[in-house]
Amino acid sequence: MTTDGCVWLCPVQPDDLPRMYDMQLDPEANRMAVTLPRTGEAFDSHWAKALADPGNTTRAVLVGEAMVGYISCFPMDGQDHVGYWIDRAYWGMGIASRSLHLLLREVVKRPLVASAATSNTACSLVAGIGTRVSPMSCTGCSSIQTTGQSGSSAFS
Repeated sequence: MTTDGCVWLCPVQPDDLPRMYDMQLDPEANRMAVTLPRTGEAFDSHWAKALADPGNTTRAVLVGEAMVGYISCFPMDGQDHVGYWIDRAYWGMGIASRSLHLLLREVVKRPLVASAATSNTACSLVAGIGTRVSPMSCTGCSSIQTTGQSGSSAFS
């Protein structure tokens, strides 16, 4: 378990999946992330593969005893990516930032890549303070890479 005062990270357990499924159904969160929620079957299939893959680091984000989101590092297209989802009721409290810092203590490989919808300024700030931001191939998204070089990454 990794902690930062009131924010904790711990491995995702099967009992966490129903809460994670409910979070990803939030229409406002999907609008901000420019995503579509998964069906129950697609969600179960995705997370069965993700949790079984030793290349993934997937953590539940806890505030006290409450699971308020999840964060992960995973390989995709030859790069290591970081992604997270925080319950909308907990937005604006710095939880995503603290979660990312905790994950980066645990996952030492670099570079890491994060994607954020260009309309989602809060997510861009969490992932991109001091990093290079470049356009991605998807509409309305940007890509943020943490290089670990001095001055180019808030996470080095």
